[in-house]
Amino acid sequence: MRGFVLGTLLAAAVLASACSAEPEAPPVVVPGAPGEPARTLPADEASSAVPANRHNDADVSYAQRMIMHHQQAIRMGELAPARAAREDVKGLAARITATQAPEITSMTAWLRQRGLEVPGEHAGHHGSHGATTGIAGEMPGMATEEQLAALAAATGPEFDRMFLQLMTAHHEGAITMATEVLAAGSDVFVEEMATDVIASQSDEVTRMRSMAG
Repeated sequence: MRGFVLGTLLAAAVLASACSAEPEAPPVVVPGAPGEPARTLPADEASSAVPANRHNDADVSYAQRMIMHHQQAIRMGELAPARAAREDVKGLAARITATQAPEITSMTAWLRQRGLEVPGEHAGHHGSHGATTGIAGEMPGMATEEQLAALAAATGPEFDRMFLQLMTAHHEGAITMATEVLAAGSDVFVEEMATDVIASQSDEVTRMRSMAG
């Protein structure tokens, strides 16, 4: 009987100790930056390992610059219906405009949601074009104002030739920018946008080279 009582008391003491101890928090999987593996960390370390805002300067610069880059592509594409001779050139221009306009909308929304500057929205009386000329000149693949003026003055086969030449270089520049942000950025949305740019514009570069002969 005495042994039974002692055993019961010992079991109760062990149970009370187990109940009073705080349960160990399970580990937390922390996603890595684009291209990096996820990490499994103790719960007390995970909260400090995940920044409150995942975007960095590379993401912001990419979104702001790619908006302007896309705007120029649309500007060129809008010349095609009235000036191109070939239907396939007109179709390509329409596809580029239809693809890149929604991307501009998405990148603009991403910037606004974070309280970041959207190119052209605070340009004052100079307008978006005047405010972004300097930055645009630093972006790969951008046509110069002289090249754009020559394209706008061309018609028929000459327009087709110039359009394919300028747009191919323009796309290659966009691919360069997207590749760079995949290496330097940290935001998942920007990563997805850049990946889409590389895929879609690589296909269009191949098509334009074939069209140019």
